[in-house]
Amino acid sequence: MDLKDRPNTIICDIDGVLLKHYGDITRQHLIKPVVLPRAIENIKKWDLAGYTIILITGRRESTRFYTEKQLSESGIIYDHLIMGVASGIRVLINDKKTNDNQNTALAFNLNRNEGFSNG
Repeated sequence: MDLKDRPNTIICDIDGVLLKHYGDITRQHLIKPVVLPRAIENIKKWDLAGYTIILITGRRESTRFYTEKQLSESGIIYDHLIMGVASGIRVLINDKKTNDNQNTALAFNLNRNEGFSNG
């Protein structure tokens, strides 16, 4: 089975990618969330394709209830939510399969608060 035929995993940041980033964690919780362009469309597309959707955020674990509420009310569905991820550079390390030379990890950097407007 080719890797392209297997379900994929999407790991996606929340603030600045799916929801507008306000630059301050307190403001993230005080201001009604704004869903960024094409965020919902991409979430739906990934869900319909059977992808595992993992959301990550620098928000503290103590804000989990409110974060989950914001995501739900914004129509953003996911399989796993990982909180407390440092805001520095995020590195994904994955192995290549021995029987296939195809890359098994990709990374995309989007401009903050532009959502998926360019793709």
